[in-house]
Amino acid sequence: MTLTLTVSDDVRALAPGFTHVAIEAHGLVNGPSSDAGSALLDDAARRLAVRLDGRAPHEDPHMAAWRETYTAFGSKPSRTRNSAEALAKRALSEAGLPRINLLVDLYNAVSVAHLIPVGGEDIDRIEGGMRLIRATGEEDFVTAAGGEETVEHPDAGEVVWCDDTGVTCRRWNWRQGPRTRLTERTTSGIFLLESLAPMPVAEVTAAATELAELLAKFSPGADIAVRAPESSV
Repeated sequence: MTLTLTVSDDVRALAPGFTHVAIEAHGLVNGPSSDAGSALLDDAARRLAVRLDGRAPHEDPHMAAWRETYTAFGSKPSRTRNSAEALAKRALSEAGLPRINLLVDLYNAVSVAHLIPVGGEDIDRIEGGMRLIRATGEEDFVTAAGGEETVEHPDAGEVVWCDDTGVTCRRWNWRQGPRTRLTERTTSGIFLLESLAPMPVAEVTAAATELAELLAKFSPGADIAVRAPESSV
């Protein structure tokens, strides 16, 4: 079964250079972070350092484009960074990249190496299809604060991913909700790579191919399909 992904006309108008590539995978094997996954994260940090060549992550043209887009829908990009920029800052710090679980480590490594926001959702926890929309401000975003479940609401006009139950990720790719995140019990996932001009479509496609190959390596026998890029151009 193919999960439906749609992008609203309002979002396409806001970011005409937006492209996304989805990988749908079934029969995945997840587990705790491993030495092999950790090595991939360390290598991604090295690749990032070469790519930036002394620049800060936000000085990269692709990250600058995301900052402009965040500003356009009312978010402050220096406070709520896109997921790739936030991970890149962690990768270059003394703390280094977090180790979450194997599947998350794989897509974080690809995100950092290519400076592309990448997300992963558990298909079995998604209700209906997924939609990228500009929020009304009434949608529910179930998260946790202080160990307690709490419900937030996005700002009106904020770009969010949502399903039939509510928001799954706020401020485009800033903060994922716990309801649909990948856990060690996940066996089916949708992985989404998101880019803006000036990043060439060929580069986000290459990153998706790299992630698909990693998923196949660590989950032999999994059914993995890379969808064709969908662009707003």
